[in-house]
Amino acid sequence: MSWWSEFFRSFAEHLKEEFTPGDIGAKINEAILQVKHYVALGDIKLVLTDAVIVTWIAVTIAVVLLGSMSVKAKIKPDTKQTFVEMLVELLLSVAQGFGLTREEAKHIAPMIGTFCIVITGCNVISIFNIAPPAKNIGFPVAMALCAIFYVIYASIRFVGLKGFWTSLVQPIAILLPFKILDMIIKPCSLALRLFGNVFGAFVFMEFVHIVIPVLLPGLLGLWFDLADGVLQAVVFSYLTIYYIGEIVEVGHELKEHPEHFKKEKKNKKKAVEASDASAAV
Repeated sequence: MSWWSEFFRSFAEHLKEEFTPGDIGAKINEAILQVKHYVALGDIKLVLTDAVIVTWIAVTIAVVLLGSMSVKAKIKPDTKQTFVEMLVELLLSVAQGFGLTREEAKHIAPMIGTFCIVITGCNVISIFNIAPPAKNIGFPVAMALCAIFYVIYASIRFVGLKGFWTSLVQPIAILLPFKILDMIIKPCSLALRLFGNVFGAFVFMEFVHIVIPVLLPGLLGLWFDLADGVLQAVVFSYLTIYYIGEIVEVGHELKEHPEHFKKEKKNKKKAVEASDASAAV
């Protein structure tokens, strides 16, 4: 048998194997399961999952890439610097649109930008057929908890404890338990939204890679791995700004027009007195 005959026979066999799905459920289950490594520090064993490793790789790549685009600011900006400045200005304008001042927007921009960079890098890395960290529920939960704690910190920093408290008891104080519940639901919503979208896209792309391994995964990956990954990062950052803005807006209103809140208290007091008087009659 000639070399070419052997080559084409082997090529045909491997191509057939690629298009033979086999046990799809087992393959997807294998892809979903976490890869765990253990690092021994004396008698203590630390669990190191694939999500942690991929997160550090993705974040490092994203930081290096963006750093190379903005490390040397020029008076006459080039294309890279212009792109970065446009993103920063867009972030500031979104924050101002939710009621923050320019200075407040500049204060939260680095943290919000960090959320966006980390989530984007971790989601987009799946285009290289690497499992994204968000398929592990721990990653979205950790990001959501960081976000809600930052929302509370930034809001108190901007409007003080009084302004933060006022946002919880407006428009009526009876809503306080529901506002507190809302603070618990918000991180759950952020985490589940990120996890659901990324995990669903990951499972779908794994299925496509198994069933149709040639051409189609690359085309679909442009959306499910690239566009959808960036979109989820933008939505996460956008909602974090919105949560800060809805608290800060009430705080600013209290600071600029305290008489409005005093009038509301007087009106409530009069309404209570009127109801008591009508009940006595």
